[in-house]
Amino acid sequence: MKNSGRDLGRLFSGTEFRVSPPRAVIGLEAEFNLLIDGRKRRPEKVFGDPSRLVRRRMIPRIGKSFQLPAGGAIYFDTGVVEVATPIVELERGCCQRATRLLWEQIRYLRAELDHWGKRHGCQCRLQGFSSHYNFSFLDARKSKDRNATKLAYLLAHILPVPVLLLAANRQSSAVGVRPRKTRVEVTADFTPDPALMLATCAFVAGVVETVLRWESFGLRQLNRNRLPRITPYRLRKHSSRRGWRITRDSLGTNPFLADINAPLWKLRDGRALSLRAIAVDSLKPFRHEIKRLGDLITLQHVAAVFAGDARSLLDFPNRPEAYDDVGRVIDWGRRRMRHWSRSRYEKAIHRVIAREPMRLGKKRYRVERMNGWYQVDFREIGTGKRRTFNLDELVRLSAAKKLLPSAPRKRKAPKKRRA
Repeated sequence: MKNSGRDLGRLFSGTEFRVSPPRAVIGLEAEFNLLIDGRKRRPEKVFGDPSRLVRRRMIPRIGKSFQLPAGGAIYFDTGVVEVATPIVELERGCCQRATRLLWEQIRYLRAELDHWGKRHGCQCRLQGFSSHYNFSFLDARKSKDRNATKLAYLLAHILPVPVLLLAANRQSSAVGVRPRKTRVEVTADFTPDPALMLATCAFVAGVVETVLRWESFGLRQLNRNRLPRITPYRLRKHSSRRGWRITRDSLGTNPFLADINAPLWKLRDGRALSLRAIAVDSLKPFRHEIKRLGDLITLQHVAAVFAGDARSLLDFPNRPEAYDDVGRVIDWGRRRMRHWSRSRYEKAIHRVIAREPMRLGKKRYRVERMNGWYQVDFREIGTGKRRTFNLDELVRLSAAKKLLPSAPRKRKAPKKRRA
């Protein structure tokens, strides 16, 4: 429904609007198993829904999820606890912002679980399960030969080996790519090391943004950009929804258990390289975008892991113990993270979750719920009329409010002293 020029937002229809941001965005998700006194439990059975775990009142979202007071979303999905960041604009520093946001949600969830466990006389732990790296695919970049399915299939031939070194461990089983309607999603094991998660996010972001500039998404682009190709290379169907993944038997030898420094992998050009050497060759076309969307330090960390100058979790014989108690201790490099201010979308979301009345235009509204990742449903104070605003409108209206000239204050005349 179109609004008149005087009205802001859109009239609330009671259903979710399928509206995407006009710019590229990213978002991270993490899934955890819930362990209570050492036993794996389904969060739906223990809590019912997240509102019975989190003490503060949360803003509801579409479906059964809620907006955490830390800014992200929380929901229970088929036996796991899942937290997700709000969307972050794809720009310089976005990988640091998204990684910081995800760990802020984990820290908040950890505190709520500790309080619940203390109240019920039990110990609660979060066991790392998976991480998802989401990148939007704008309509302006789509064509008959450039769609989300072809993009995901091409990425499934580029990302697995480097992501395996950055995010996997000895108990991992797959790295995958899934095409979605307006985005692509890269799935991997959860990484309990924030620095490695940041490196993974920056590498994937740099690859996606570079590939989106290629003229087509055919596999010929692999040879044109001199990317190494392992043979055999058998992609498997993704375990959920559409998509592809490499598993333990996709490359002939299990890459999650093999020596990552040994030249065990035969390439189509006849060479035999190690997983690390393959990752080094895979890095070359994407260095510029990794540095642009992350920073030089993150690019250097990625290169160091690939070269063997920094540790991969596959360098350890066993999965680190941090997987079984995520969030208990978080070393996320605060000094580096603080260098990056909150993005415009982040600031808008934090205004929303404060649940305070907001003046939008000439009217005041209260938040009703999050409508997807890009829109917020409000109710006008006084009339009760419902309207939906997107994050760009909230950013624009907030900026306009700050630019309004303030009325000059009248100075009070000084009181005359009595003689």
